[in-house]
Amino acid sequence: MAELKNKPKKPRGKVRLIEGKCIACGARCQSSCPVDGIQMSEAGEPQIELSKCIGCLKCVKACPGSALEIFYSPEELEILAQLAGQQDLAEEDADPEELARRELVAAYRGVWVFVEQTEGEAARVSWELMGKGQELAAKLGVELCAVVMGDKVEHLCREAFSYGADKAYLMDQPVLKHYRTYPYLDALCHLIDKFKPEIVLMGATGMGRDLAGAVATRVKTGLTADCTGLDIDAKRNLMQTRPAFGGNIMATIMCDRFRPQMATVRSHVMPMPAQMTGRTGKVVPVSLPIAEADIFTKVLQVIRDKKAGEVDIAGAEFIVSGGRGMMAKENFAILQELADELGGVVGASRSAVDAGWMPGDRQVGQTGKTVRPKIYIACGISGAIQHLVGMQDSDLIVAINRDKEAPIFEVANYGIVGDLFDVVPALIAALREMKASKGNTEVKDVQAA
Repeated sequence: MAELKNKPKKPRGKVRLIEGKCIACGARCQSSCPVDGIQMSEAGEPQIELSKCIGCLKCVKACPGSALEIFYSPEELEILAQLAGQQDLAEEDADPEELARRELVAAYRGVWVFVEQTEGEAARVSWELMGKGQELAAKLGVELCAVVMGDKVEHLCREAFSYGADKAYLMDQPVLKHYRTYPYLDALCHLIDKFKPEIVLMGATGMGRDLAGAVATRVKTGLTADCTGLDIDAKRNLMQTRPAFGGNIMATIMCDRFRPQMATVRSHVMPMPAQMTGRTGKVVPVSLPIAEADIFTKVLQVIRDKKAGEVDIAGAEFIVSGGRGMMAKENFAILQELADELGGVVGASRSAVDAGWMPGDRQVGQTGKTVRPKIYIACGISGAIQHLVGMQDSDLIVAINRDKEAPIFEVANYGIVGDLFDVVPALIAALREMKASKGNTEVKDVQAA
C-alpha cells in the first residue's frame, strides 16, 4: 500500500492552440470548458488561461477543427516516462467507467441477424442484412450468425448459410409458428443471455420493430431504428447512421456502454448479397420450455392485407416518380405511360401524396418506402433529404426538373433541366421508336432465315 501511495500521479497537462488551425466555429471550446478558462479573441480564436486549465480534454473533444492539443512541461514529461515503464499503467490510470466498458465489450462477441419468416418464407430484408452483417463480422473478426425461429423452419438455416452466415441458432417449436411478441421475446432474450452477441440486426418491418423494441427494453440496451448505414469504429462500436431532425441531417449513433448493440434497417436499404449455393455452416439447436397455455395471445386466423392489384414499389426494378412539379393528379397519367413502356411502376414524393394525387402506398422516402430499383426517374421532385433517403441507392437515377439548382441533381446520374411535360412525352416517343425499330429488325431476321 505504501508503494502505491508513493507512486507519482499521472499529469493531465494543459491545453494550447495549434497555430493556423482554428476555424472560428462559434466558441464551442469556450462553452465546453467547466472552469471558464477560455476567452475568445476578436478574431474568434480561443485564448486559454493556463492557470485555470485542468487538462480535462473537454475543449479538445469539442473542437471540430482539431485546433487544440494537450502539452506537458519538462517535469511532467519526466513523470510520464517514469510511469510508462510500469506494467500496470493502463489499468491504474484508466477511468473506472472505461474499465467497466472494456470488460463488457470483451464479454460479448459475434454479429447476429434475426431471420424474419412468415409460414417458412424469409423476408428479403433478412438476406440484405446478412450481406451487411458479413461485412461487419469481417471487420470485427467474429462469426456471422443467423437466428431462425418458427415451426419446421430448419431449411432457413441452410438458406442463411448460402447468404453468408457461419452459424445458425435454431429454435424450432410449434409455439413459434406464428409471430407473437411474448414467446419470440422470451426466445430471443434467452439466446442473447446464453450466447452474448455484440451486435443484433433486424429488419424494420412490422414484426422487426415490435420485437426489437421489446428485446432492447428487456436486456437494457440501446436500439437505433431505420438505419441507412452501419459500420464499425476503432473501439468495436457499431456506428449506426440514420436521418434525424425530420430528415434534415444524418446522425451517427453509437451504444458504447451497453451490449448487445441493436439496429433495425428497412428493406432495400442494403444491397442484396449474392447467394452462394452449397455453402454450409453449423446449426445450433436451442429449445426453451414455452407452453402454449402460458401465452395469452392466440392466432385464430391469418388474413392477408394486400389488396388485389396493389403495387409493391419497394420490389420494382423500374420506378417513375412524380412530385409537386406534376401540378395535378391527372398529370400522373403521362408518368404511367412512361412506366408502362419501361415495365415499371409509378411512385410519388410525400408532397404529391399529401396533395392526394397518389395513394400512400406509392410514397418513396423516409416516411414511405425505401426503394433500390435498377432505374429511378424523378419527375418534378426537388430532392428533399426525406425523399433522397428512400431512393438514393438506386442503380441509376435520372432527374427531370426545371430548376437547375434542385438538390435532386446532386444524387442523379443523369439530369435533364427542362419542363417535364415536354421531356417525358419525348422519352415515351423515343422508347416506342426504339421498340418499333427492334421489332422490325427481328421480323427481317426471321424473313431472311
